[in-house]
Amino acid sequence: MHAPHLPLSAGESVAIGLLTMIVVMIPLLWAAAEHFSTMTHEGAHALLAVILGLIGYLGPSLFGLGAAKLISMGYPVAVLWLLVLLLVLVLSLLGRSFAVLSVPVAIVLLYLILRYTHAGTEVVAAYVVAWLLLLSGLRTAIGHFIRSDSEDAADLRSRTHLPGTLWSVVWLAGTAVALIAGGKLLTLG
Repeated sequence: MHAPHLPLSAGESVAIGLLTMIVVMIPLLWAAAEHFSTMTHEGAHALLAVILGLIGYLGPSLFGLGAAKLISMGYPVAVLWLLVLLLVLVLSLLGRSFAVLSVPVAIVLLYLILRYTHAGTEVVAAYVVAWLLLLSGLRTAIGHFIRSDSEDAADLRSRTHLPGTLWSVVWLAGTAVALIAGGKLLTLG
């Protein structure tokens, strides 16, 4: 068993978070990063549908919060290995969709980081993953709230007879809370 890694300083974590926010906010960069968010969104559907119903929009934020917690406990490399395992599971559950290309590329990238880089790179990669999940979850929830175009909200509206906008507000609030809590874990421990 490996000893826990020391967390990055608050300043280093904030810098990673700000750089990740730039990626999430700039449309050209977001186009590539969005695949990662979509993988966790769909993975949340596939992995948790039986337990919690349609929570896809909270998936990236919840996974990001979990990653932040593991990092704050000194286990950033575990974040990357768990992500590899979850992506393999997602690949086996999703069949023929965007997963055919995006998920294997992400798995290979994570494996290369874990296999061929030093511990410092793995730690930074875990922080990037956590910030990307937290920020992309919020970005997606904001987008659906503004446009009111979520198929999941419409599906939940038909199942629960509660307005789709309510579900959009729930996802927006949930992703914002996850970002605040995860950001605190990533910067203050």
